[in-house]
Amino acid sequence: MNKLLPFLLCLALSLSFANLSHAQSEQKIKTELQGKLGGNSKIKSVTASPIAGIYEVQVGNDVFYTDVNSKYLLQGEIIEVATGKNITEQRQSDLNRIKWSDLPSANAIKVVHGNGSRQLAIFADPNCGYCKRLEKSLQQLDNVTIYNYLIPILSADSVQKAKQIWCAADPSKTYVDWMINGTPITGKGDCNTGAIEKNLGLAKTLGITGTPTIFFIDGSRFPGAAQLTDIEKKLASLK
Repeated sequence: MNKLLPFLLCLALSLSFANLSHAQSEQKIKTELQGKLGGNSKIKSVTASPIAGIYEVQVGNDVFYTDVNSKYLLQGEIIEVATGKNITEQRQSDLNRIKWSDLPSANAIKVVHGNGSRQLAIFADPNCGYCKRLEKSLQQLDNVTIYNYLIPILSADSVQKAKQIWCAADPSKTYVDWMINGTPITGKGDCNTGAIEKNLGLAKTLGITGTPTIFFIDGSRFPGAAQLTDIEKKLASLK
């Protein structure tokens, strides 16, 4: 046992130095690449990819790749040939995952279909055409509770409409009627609309840059107006 001790100590030291070297290389790449990209693109992290000499670069909620000299920035997907696994897609999903419990349901307009047993959350602008198209598709979705978080980001009129919807006697009906049928929204929108401001702040924290953005109870997100079949498939996988 005593003879093994020096070997084990050397092995532990070698692994420690290797880990330190990797960390230093990743930090060096991050610093150099950030300098080349400037302040407009903030790099969150640089980590080794499954391909030797290629590093994963996280910018905002997007994944790119670079070489050890940070000379090139690559945009594309890494797919494991043996399994067909899309490693980039999985990493993108993991990096964009949130905690469902971080979504304050009190600040959302709740719409229930059927028994409401399934759940999803949508960040939407009342003037967003894709949001309206999504809302029409969701009418075919049964047994689901939808939490609609209003984030008026498109125009001043979006802000006014969001306030009017939130302050309506029946916000859920007013929201659905407007999004699906274009029913004029009445009311002054002069109630306490602090929830809308909080939604905007939350959207920024979560890195939401466009509407609609959909979240599921496992924290995964679908950016854009996803197909109903894809939403159904995702909800089914969460049972």
